[in-house]
Amino acid sequence: MTKKDKKPAGKAEKMRRKVYEKELERLHVELVHLQRWVVHNGLKVCIVFEGRDGAGKGGVIKAITERVSPRIFRVVALPAPTEREKTQLYFQRYIQHFPAAGEIVIFDRSWYNRAGIERVLNFCTEDEAEHFLGQVPTIERAMVDSGIILLKYWLEVSPEEQQRRLEDRVHDGRKTWKLSEMDLKSYHHWDAYTAAREAMFRASDSPWAPWYVARSEDKRRVRLNVMSHLLAKIPYEELPLPAVKLGKRKVVKDEGANYPVTYVPERY
Repeated sequence: MTKKDKKPAGKAEKMRRKVYEKELERLHVELVHLQRWVVHNGLKVCIVFEGRDGAGKGGVIKAITERVSPRIFRVVALPAPTEREKTQLYFQRYIQHFPAAGEIVIFDRSWYNRAGIERVLNFCTEDEAEHFLGQVPTIERAMVDSGIILLKYWLEVSPEEQQRRLEDRVHDGRKTWKLSEMDLKSYHHWDAYTAAREAMFRASDSPWAPWYVARSEDKRRVRLNVMSHLLAKIPYEELPLPAVKLGKRKVVKDEGANYPVTYVPERY
């Protein structure tokens, strides 16, 4: 990490739920304003989330998208490449998901898999990883030159907090689905991931597509911090809403209104 990303002394107190929910509601309203602005002006926005396993990427993405339209805010989380995709140009399967006018595409992991998990776990060769790092600034420059607003976030978590979260996935029946074989493998390669991350930053932290590091020890704080930051990085204005009046319902006699349907048992 660079000097500007150094963590200040001391650890912030965990944000209280009441404070978090109040600020989350305010930011959700702003995201709705952003959504309408993006559609109205035909903007193209691409947001990349990277970070170690357990860093909280999914929670941040869920917080961003839970109150907006999935047709405008599209989340892309690609599985492992197929045998056919492995023979394609590396960027090919990502390019097809880039935003069109009026869209915000969020990548839950992205083309940077090659600089991270693929490199650390030997799913690609060192030559392939270095070739990728040499190409990626040019690819991202082409994205930005085409009118795409590109934001790249790395969520940083301490080894202690990562271990706590992964252990929580082991013991909490609601979270076991989050624990993958890759999580367990990557857990044992902390130092290798650190080296890969630093190489990735050096090669791809460009003036046209910089990396933004978000500290994620406190899940509530990192969600608000990222949402606030992306709203600040995408210029938008609140558009006036059309006047809406519901009026009275039109009553129409329906002979089938009393059809004997089967209701779900009300056990709660």
